[in-house]
Amino acid sequence: MRKIKVQPFTPTEVEVKEISDRRAEIVAYPFESGYAVTLAHPLRRLILGSSIGYAPISVKIEGAAHEFDNARGMHEDVAVFIINLKNIRFKIKDDRKKVKVSYSFSGQKEVTAEDLNNDDVEVVNGNLHLATLNDDATLNFTVVISKGIGYVPSEDLVDEVDPDAIPLDAFFTPVRKANYKIEPMLVEDKPNYEKIIFDIMTDGQIGPIEAFINALETMNRQLSVFNGVLDIDISSTPAKQNLDEGELKPFLQPIDTLGLSARSFNSLDKDGIKYLGELVLMSEHEIGEIKNLGKKSQDEINECLEAHGYGAEFELSDATRANLVKKIKQLK
Repeated sequence: MRKIKVQPFTPTEVEVKEISDRRAEIVAYPFESGYAVTLAHPLRRLILGSSIGYAPISVKIEGAAHEFDNARGMHEDVAVFIINLKNIRFKIKDDRKKVKVSYSFSGQKEVTAEDLNNDDVEVVNGNLHLATLNDDATLNFTVVISKGIGYVPSEDLVDEVDPDAIPLDAFFTPVRKANYKIEPMLVEDKPNYEKIIFDIMTDGQIGPIEAFINALETMNRQLSVFNGVLDIDISSTPAKQNLDEGELKPFLQPIDTLGLSARSFNSLDKDGIKYLGELVLMSEHEIGEIKNLGKKSQDEINECLEAHGYGAEFELSDATRANLVKKIKQLK
């Protein structure tokens, strides 16, 4: 017999299998039926679309004015050279978001991606061909490499590059594959549970686990816009949810204006108590539990509350209490 539930089952297990430095499997389970695909599909899209990578965004070749030009002594046309360059996967070695690197080659040579390694950038696919030079060739060029996400067409980068440089389509995404499959599984002999298996492969600019973490962090940041909804007191009527600033003002008096002794003030301040209203919200027992607050200081605080009209007989209404808690949380 199926039991009535008041909330869905929460998955408890996750397994990470590093197949190589560029490929990994991440497995999570058990999900109730339907929940696995609900989470897996947006995560896959974020892995592909929000993972941070690096790409060349412009190139300036000495002696070549545009991408349909030729460079003296180089077998390839500039257009072919640019295609080869865009296939090279760079990685900036420090925390800079953008670097400009210059290269110079001369004489007969096959220039490969590995030849572009230097103190600023690392090439993660060094075996790619870039250009073939003649005996009398001199190839000087400057590349701007940027950090980014997704795909940005060259026409959107015109303002980002030097006027005499050729803007390039920038394909930042370092993820080459992000697939998932959902398999059924048993939980206490119940067959209606599921397992997600992610298979992630990158080009080496970042690792697959880092790509997955990036996606999780992006999802959490996007969902954080709804955090304010969590603070709404749904048990209150709409009228009670609105903060009455005039009603709350007396409770928002800073404790440093209450005339307390230095010992009492320091104990409250170290405990993070900033406003009179926080003391009003506390019971006498809770005040007594404040760290390093002695009996003499506790008596002084109680006398202070009595003097302001908030003695032992004073009671806050439920609506005022809820509004005061919310207001103090906002101020902090």
